[in-house]
Amino acid sequence: MQPSDPAPSDPFRLDRTAFRIQTYAAAAHQRAYWLSRPAAERLSAAWFLTCAAYNLPYHGRHRLDRTVFSARKHPV
Repeated sequence: MQPSDPAPSDPFRLDRTAFRIQTYAAAAHQRAYWLSRPAAERLSAAWFLTCAAYNLPYHGRHRLDRTVFSARKHPV
C-alpha cells in the first residue's frame, strides 16, 4: 500500500497527482456540488483532507499534547 492509497475503511480517496488548474466555471461547479451535499458529509471530507495534510489517522482518538499547551492563573 502506497502512502497516498487510502485505507480500506476510508470513505474518501485523495489522489495527489490529480490536481490541475481549473476555470472559474469549473470551480463554481465544484462549489455548487459541495454545497448540495449534507453538512455532515462536508465536515467529514474536510476532516479527511486535514488528516491527509497533517499525516494523522482518519479514524481514532486525537488528544491534545498537554506538554506543549498549559494554562495558569496570572496574578492580578
